[in-house]
Amino acid sequence: MENTNEILWSDRKRILGMPISFTKYSLSKDRIFINTGFFNLNEEEILLYRILDVSLKLSFWQRIFRVGSVIVKSSDQSTPVLEIRNVKQPKEVKELIYKYSEEMKMARRIRVGEIIDVGDEELGLE
Repeated sequence: MENTNEILWSDRKRILGMPISFTKYSLSKDRIFINTGFFNLNEEEILLYRILDVSLKLSFWQRIFRVGSVIVKSSDQSTPVLEIRNVKQPKEVKELIYKYSEEMKMARRIRVGEIIDVGDEELGLE
């Protein structure tokens, strides 16, 4: 049996390019994990098959410090939009998330239409 908890990528939110914050991000083959806090710890996760869109944001200051933010939009109820802020190699991280989210969708045989909750009024079926 394959170990899906193996961490493929991890980094911390960076301040001025240095990993000195208490926000940690990691990616396994089936989930993205967000760990925050020092005294009170909080861990959230997003299942990769729930990801709808992955985009990249690079501000002027982020480019100076060679970091960037990856924006993940998902159908997850608790975290519909996740911003993975100020990480090194953001383009590679974005592509890695996209790759494994597509693999999870294929493995579960999920089409995008199956995970988007569209109301009848949006379809014109009122």
